[in-house]
Amino acid sequence: MMDERHIRIADYDYPLPDERVARYPVERRDHSKLLVYRSGEVSHDIFYNLPEYLPAGSLMIFNNTKVIHARIRFRKATGALIEVFLLEPLLPADYEQMFQSKDQCSWVCLVGNLKKWKGETLSLPLRVKGRDTTLHATFRGEYHTGFRIDFHWDGDFSFAEIIDAAGELPIPPYLNRDTEESDNDTYQTVYSKIMGSVAAPTAGLHFTDEVLNDIDRHGIEREEVTLHVGAGTFKPVKSEEIEGHEMHTEYISVRLQTIEKLIAHGGKAIAVGTTSVRTLESLYYIGLKLLRNPHLSAEQLQVEQWEPYEQTDGMTAGITVIDALRAIAAYLTDNGMQTLHTATRIIIVPGYTYKIVDRLITNFHQPRSTLLLLVSAFVNGDWQRIYRHALDNGFRFLSYGDSSLLMP
Repeated sequence: MMDERHIRIADYDYPLPDERVARYPVERRDHSKLLVYRSGEVSHDIFYNLPEYLPAGSLMIFNNTKVIHARIRFRKATGALIEVFLLEPLLPADYEQMFQSKDQCSWVCLVGNLKKWKGETLSLPLRVKGRDTTLHATFRGEYHTGFRIDFHWDGDFSFAEIIDAAGELPIPPYLNRDTEESDNDTYQTVYSKIMGSVAAPTAGLHFTDEVLNDIDRHGIEREEVTLHVGAGTFKPVKSEEIEGHEMHTEYISVRLQTIEKLIAHGGKAIAVGTTSVRTLESLYYIGLKLLRNPHLSAEQLQVEQWEPYEQTDGMTAGITVIDALRAIAAYLTDNGMQTLHTATRIIIVPGYTYKIVDRLITNFHQPRSTLLLLVSAFVNGDWQRIYRHALDNGFRFLSYGDSSLLMP
């Protein structure tokens, strides 16, 4: 058992006063504060100046996932309110196919007030595109991390259209408020495209079209990956040592074009957010698998939680990031695929050696969280100075808070 597993989460705690948690975003996305950490030096600026700090010719990776209306409330005839929270698609399991489904589908869900749901089918009348329909939900019992819920409806609507009408955008629980109409805009990135997340990749919330255009003017290339953020992103670490914390599975997709761009940039990239980090860093270990066996299925390519720490020197010696990326490119080309679809459970903690990400744009994270461990690993343990500076200088924290650019 390796030392990384024995990291004490208590060593990654800090006092976060409630008033420093941003309940709402700043009025203009790109007017949030930007902390700049460069080779151990800390300064601050405004987010719209971000491109000034990034080298021309570099590659920037964004997560283009879109937050879905995952929270659906049904009311029984007795008046009891049952809340169904969509976690991940079950039948069909593919996200794209799921949202195109007509008539019926099944999800793994969390259920609020489950004890009041006695097994009867719940119904929710809806008006979709000017027509009436009803969404029905049937409880099918426990399933992995939640419960299987079967949905059916009529009217030839897609499930994407159904949940847009039936559901509510799920804002983080630590905001301690209900979702408001404004969240439908402010809790999505301006480049969100691919439906599937139940939480936003919040580092991207600061970007505007103006900042993206400025990045282009600075000669910085942009590529997008997709990682669908699960509810597990808010799961607190309850074990004393990180070994006892189970990471959630998150589905990722990366285009062949993006792999080729990474190769052209020497296997290095600027990551926008921890979700982009986890996607990019997973690629090295996916490439290692393919170098050993180029005939694996998408499911077999999934990166497990402790996989990076279990590789022996003999297995990785001499295998560069470029080697791993070329193995993925060859796998996609040989199979006539334009996109890699798989999943990751990777955990990044102090002791991890970053393979692809050399600069990171990220918000300020909760105490005692796996995200804080990821940041600490990136800045070689110097996270406390960064967070102390942010607290001492009026930075706003968590999803709707301010941003940082980390350049170790």
